[in-house]
Amino acid sequence: MAERPEDLNLPNAVVTRIIKDAIPENVNISKEARLAISKAASVFVLYATSCSNNFAVKSKRKTINAQDVINAMEDMEFEQFMEPLKKCLEGTQN
Repeated sequence: MAERPEDLNLPNAVVTRIIKDAIPENVNISKEARLAISKAASVFVLYATSCSNNFAVKSKRKTINAQDVINAMEDMEFEQFMEPLKKCLEGTQN
């Protein structure tokens, strides 16, 4: 486990790069908005990990696998991410 709560945050440089790739060039984002997105993304990752872990535990495993994450997306009511995630995972297995 993390020793400090801030250890659970995603790296700012990574979040900033993702934000820049997601918005048009002529759009600016405030420092506060960048921080809010970073916090929200960190919470999402922690929640998805926790839900995925629940599926692994139910299957009596200690390792979270890709299907656990897909199942977690459905459980979290993020069904719209399931197909893109499956397609992405198929691309990495080839």
